[in-house]
Amino acid sequence: MAGLAADRLDEAAEHALSFEEVGEGFAYYIERICELQATDPAVADVVSGRFPAAECLMAICSQAQEAATRIIERAQLAGAVRPDFTGEDLLLFFGTNASLARAGADTAPDAWRRQVAFLLQGLGTGTAQEPLSVAPLTPQQVYEVMGRLASAP
Repeated sequence: MAGLAADRLDEAAEHALSFEEVGEGFAYYIERICELQATDPAVADVVSGRFPAAECLMAICSQAQEAATRIIERAQLAGAVRPDFTGEDLLLFFGTNASLARAGADTAPDAWRRQVAFLLQGLGTGTAQEPLSVAPLTPQQVYEVMGRLASAP
């Protein structure tokens, strides 16, 4: 189970990094991970850090986070993503997306698609941007929040 999830995450990252148009690769990555979370509970559990005591799963989560950071930095260097977006921001988004996908599976299985669209439009550098008044969460804060989200009923 964990190995398959790791393979799917690696494939998504590799494919995203293969895009010549960097912004499209970034968008692909977010959409693909969110789609996997909605269709594969193992991926949702890994990416959201649902089982923080499971060292194997957390290692895969960490590896996916490193890949996500590379994809974000590449998009930022190309001017395709706002410069203040962090890997921790994306990890927190993935954590909430996993909860949304799980909660809406029966009644609104595509609800995650709308949230992804809002995120991608909001991150684009072509939109009017004001500096954010709140600092990004630290990696430790993200893992603590995601652990609480994952264990919430």
